[in-house]
Amino acid sequence: MVKNIAIEGIPERGSARVSAFSPVATGENDATRNSNISTTVIVLGPTGSGKTGISIKIAKALNGEIISADSRAIYKGMDIGTAKPTKKEMQGIAHYGIDLIEPNERFTVADWKTYAEAKIKEIKAHDKIPIIVGGTGLYIDALIYNYKFKGPTGAKIGDFEQKSCSDRTEIKGNYLLVGIKWETSELRARLKTRLDQMFCDDLYKETKILVQKYGWDCGAMKSDIYEYAWKYMNGELSLKEAKEKCFYEDWHLAKRQMTWFKRNPEIHWLELEQIYSFVLKYIQNEQSR
Repeated sequence: MVKNIAIEGIPERGSARVSAFSPVATGENDATRNSNISTTVIVLGPTGSGKTGISIKIAKALNGEIISADSRAIYKGMDIGTAKPTKKEMQGIAHYGIDLIEPNERFTVADWKTYAEAKIKEIKAHDKIPIIVGGTGLYIDALIYNYKFKGPTGAKIGDFEQKSCSDRTEIKGNYLLVGIKWETSELRARLKTRLDQMFCDDLYKETKILVQKYGWDCGAMKSDIYEYAWKYMNGELSLKEAKEKCFYEDWHLAKRQMTWFKRNPEIHWLELEQIYSFVLKYIQNEQSR
């Protein structure tokens, strides 16, 4: 279950807002003795919400390591189109759950759950704090609610898409779930800016390589940006049209993700600039116990 640690300024889980914290008194690298920390931090939110940057900042401060909960980032060679962090952006923080398989290989929710559980144990064994980051709600639910899967390789995502709120009544383990919230207009603007940056020569090169290697029959290639980049490259769409169509795909994805996450009352929904201090206060409180 989620540990209910009382911290001044932290709202009840499911609250829409949180009071602003004072700056953390300790330095960013002070919270490094984690042998008494049992919490796994989860930073979640819709696509384009800023999960990567804030999770890396938290990991640097808490001596943490990151596990991706992104069903697209598992594929090798799909880097720009899935907005994976670059080595430079990782800032030396270990990242797991990225580049696990080839795009034409099968990887189930159960596979990710098994992988994440093993990595959490490994990270904690090194006295570091696991930080799970992503927008694939089913991955996160499978982990924190300890979903059971049939067969040796698990079920497909579609088998669990209709799970009801009653399946999310008791979290199995000690997790701090923090969600990034944005006003609709702000998130839409962020998505448009990100697409302007992603549509570039490197994306076109990546798309061409993926199409030549795997073809459009490969399920992983159904990612929206590759489809529209390819159509632009072949003159089927103008650059403006490609970006517009891709934006609406991203926006619909973001809305689906938020619908999924809103089912979970355990998530602390915070504005991006509040999350760093919130998580550090929580972990520092646990350290002092």
